[in-house]
Amino acid sequence: MKIKVPYQNIAHTIDMMQRQIEESLDYAEDFTPRNTTPKELFWIMRNNLTYKNDPPGIELLQSFPSMMEDNFHGTPGAGDCDCFTIAAVACCKAAGIPCRIVIVGNSASAPSHVYAEALDNGQWTPFDLVNAYYGETKDYNYKKIINVY
Repeated sequence: MKIKVPYQNIAHTIDMMQRQIEESLDYAEDFTPRNTTPKELFWIMRNNLTYKNDPPGIELLQSFPSMMEDNFHGTPGAGDCDCFTIAAVACCKAAGIPCRIVIVGNSASAPSHVYAEALDNGQWTPFDLVNAYYGETKDYNYKKIINVY
């Protein structure tokens, strides 16, 4: 379902992301291989995604099925960090992998990036599909963890 909602604030954006995650679960169930590790899932997803900036002046949040099949950019798997985070959390949940959302930036008033973390062998590990490798992300001055249910 496509809904256009004006940007309000970061709390509203996180709420909208969680709604998109819920809407993505059925698709993620079909996409995600059974008995996969977080690292394996990262590479499966990373190989199917293409980073594209949001359109100017728009905070575009796409569900996983929209991003993969009918997205704004016209390229299957195209999106930015929030779209990738929606997909990552949905797929981790489908695989039974505990996960959470991480908001980062230079300050609490200006977050600039969002990514997922997955619990891998008892340790929270960045599942940042914008980065080239599993387990890595950039350093930021501000970091806020959002648990997902």
